Amino acid sequence: MKRKIMDQSKGSEIRSAIEELSVMVKVIGVMTLQAENGDLEAHDAAFINHGAAHIPTGPFLSLCYSLLRVLDKIGPTMAVLRQDIHQNIRRLETRNESDPSAYSNMVEILKTEATDGTARNLTSCSRAFVWLTRSLDFTAELLQNLAGNPGQNMKQAVEESYNLTLKPWHRWISSAASKVALMLVPDNETFISSLMAKDESYDNLKVEMETLVSLLVPYLEQIHSILRFYHLDKLKAN
Repeated sequence: MKRKIMDQSKGSEIRSAIEELSVMVKVIGVMTLQAENGDLEAHDAAFINHGAAHIPTGPFLSLCYSLLRVLDKIGPTMAVLRQDIHQNIRRLETRNESDPSAYSNMVEILKTEATDGTARNLTSCSRAFVWLTRSLDFTAELLQNLAGNPGQNMKQAVEESYNLTLKPWHRWISSAASKVALMLVPDNETFISSLMAKDESYDNLKVEMETLVSLLVPYLEQIHSILRFYHLDKLKAN
């Protein structure tokens, strides 16, 4: 899958992420309806019953690319996280491209690695999926903070979001490096302005951020349910 290049005159990174999420939410709705009607295999229905979902690999990775573009706006503070995200995306892309028909659903990748005992390996796709999910957690928390409290100090918003979503899973060295990186966070006005599409008002951007968070949070809750199902939710950094 090639990274999508978005025309900034047509929309913001936030709007692009909303579009990607909307596709996946529709898939989840169809899967849930099929499960309720008894049209799914028992194993797939079990995932729905556990609060999990079908995760289309392509749209999920496109959403992660949108996340990268948002992190770019924060600047060098996110350089290490951005590099990790890109590596994890490429790992999942490579697996998906190896057999698109088999791996168009992220759950199938997790299932395969759980079966062959490689899910916890340092270079596993399961581990990549875990860290991409946590990075999306960070983005959702940050946007929720900024939309809910526009006057909040940007450094404080980033630090609080990091502490809630990523810090619990980072080793000491990663946490220490993050403290240094916080010194490079842009001010609130600069970051917000960089997220706006051409001729977009702050009020419109705020609505878009709130819309994205309202879609992203329940979607991530379903993904975390899948991670718990496969006992991947407690994985820590290397």
